[in-house]
Amino acid sequence: MSNTNDWNDTDFHLPYNRQLVEKAKELRKNMTPAEKRLWYGYLRTFKFRVLRQRPIDNFIVDFLCAQLRLVIEVDGESHFTDDGKDYDWERTQILEGYGLKVLRFTNDEVLKDWEGVCRRIEEEIPPTPLQKGG
Repeated sequence: MSNTNDWNDTDFHLPYNRQLVEKAKELRKNMTPAEKRLWYGYLRTFKFRVLRQRPIDNFIVDFLCAQLRLVIEVDGESHFTDDGKDYDWERTQILEGYGLKVLRFTNDEVLKDWEGVCRRIEEEIPPTPLQKGG
């Protein structure tokens, strides 16, 4: 049996909600400026495969890198209300329950601190054995 913490775990499955497919397609067609910048400027050619607007459980995450078990969210203004914060907290707890790590960036961070956002995502890539010194 494979270790659930193994980066190459082939037994890792997420609940895919087919009822959200059409909404996800619509969101892919209508990305925000910050989502477009992150996708076309970085994640589309990322070292690992990244999916846009991926249904997981009852949510659609902005970006999913399954190999790294990483969700990347780009948050607009609606996320900063009390209801938005509560919803995001609950959503993050559920996604983390599936073994995912959730990184959140604001639109402003993506548009105004590009290098910092990319550097923060890079930090989620596990070191290779050579980088570990072995």
